[in-house]
Amino acid sequence: MKEAKLGVEMERAVPVALLPFTDYFRGFDKVEAVKLIFGKDAGRVLKNLKVEFFSAKFGYMSVSDEDGHLLISAHHLKNSEPRIIYLDIVHELFHVKQFMEGKKLFPEEFEYVDSPIEVPAYKHTVKEAKRIGMTRDEIADYLKVEWVNPEQHARLLKTLGF
Repeated sequence: MKEAKLGVEMERAVPVALLPFTDYFRGFDKVEAVKLIFGKDAGRVLKNLKVEFFSAKFGYMSVSDEDGHLLISAHHLKNSEPRIIYLDIVHELFHVKQFMEGKKLFPEEFEYVDSPIEVPAYKHTVKEAKRIGMTRDEIADYLKVEWVNPEQHARLLKTLGF
């Protein structure tokens, strides 16, 4: 597309680099928490899953609501504890499954902590956090994110049985 006033041409559809999940994250097909999400299809799903890395210092991970690929902050990967990254991946893989089931990943009619998408994903992730030996305080801290205020955080903790 040519922008006459600017004297330049710009392509609006910028290609996104989608890379194989299993090139960067190995062994997740053997993790019980992931097998519980995808069942016998875990290996196939992860082999076909794509990941997009972005370099902004904000954000962690999410799932594209267009095609179900993972979006992962390179800053988060570099600066976060391995067990936090691990739990975030388990959490996001739960969302991949929800996407595969045709669920709307970002329902606007719910607050984040009440979302029928987030609550089951967090329940699954909290179960895995307990399994890997995290304390209640560590899990509660893990569940604190910038976009959730203290009242919402308390509500999420109550919903998750804390």
